[in-house]
Amino acid sequence: MSLKGKNAVVTGSTSGIGRAIACALAREGANVMLNGFGDEPAIENERMRLAREASVEVLYSRADMSKPNEITTMIEEATAKLGSVDILVNNAGIQFVSPVEEFPADKWEAIIRINLISVFHATRAALPGMKARKWGRVINTGSAHSLVASPFKSAYVAAKHGVAGFTKTVALEAASFGVTVNCISPGYVWTELVERQIPDTMKARNMTKEEVIDEVLLKAQPTKQFVTVDQVASLALYLCSDAASQITGANLSIDGGWTAQ
Repeated sequence: MSLKGKNAVVTGSTSGIGRAIACALAREGANVMLNGFGDEPAIENERMRLAREASVEVLYSRADMSKPNEITTMIEEATAKLGSVDILVNNAGIQFVSPVEEFPADKWEAIIRINLISVFHATRAALPGMKARKWGRVINTGSAHSLVASPFKSAYVAAKHGVAGFTKTVALEAASFGVTVNCISPGYVWTELVERQIPDTMKARNMTKEEVIDEVLLKAQPTKQFVTVDQVASLALYLCSDAASQITGANLSIDGGWTAQ
């Protein structure tokens, strides 16, 4: 498969799943705009390395996914500098774990803004160009929590259920324009996001780190293994291929059997 001549924007791509997807797209020939926060010199080194190794153009936007105007500007900048946005991967996300009655309102709302509302704004900005060109791929990073719930994650579960529903709706609207819209729903992937939520889960459940990993995280996955970022990236690549042109509106689980239970 070659994505040469295609241009992609991947939100939340300075680490974890997003970075793996951006790298996979670049290796297949797509120009890529990275997005996210982090150490700026390290991000610049990563940008230059990826551009050099993949022989593609790699841009970077530090657009804040909680700010609609910055999201729109990011898509406009990518369009202006690359010529189009053919692939949009809505991946940015944050997490916080707390009983609902103790959940800080500002953190609840921030999770909804970044995990759900940003998906709307980025898709809204990128979709007209895709429809005009009669080709496009929108891939939303969902979660097993787009299908099932876990205690103490009310905001995240609400956001990811929203992403799943949004995916279906936009898929129907774009279906006759050569644009597919799908959701990838991983189980627990060993990323910085998962690692950072362990202390809060330890506190909420009065568990050790090892108990959280074995009895909370991997308990949900019958394979008893974390999903890897490269496995998620491979699924995203497939959804960008011509072979996947009739897959749209789907919520594809990659969760070690979690949601089969």
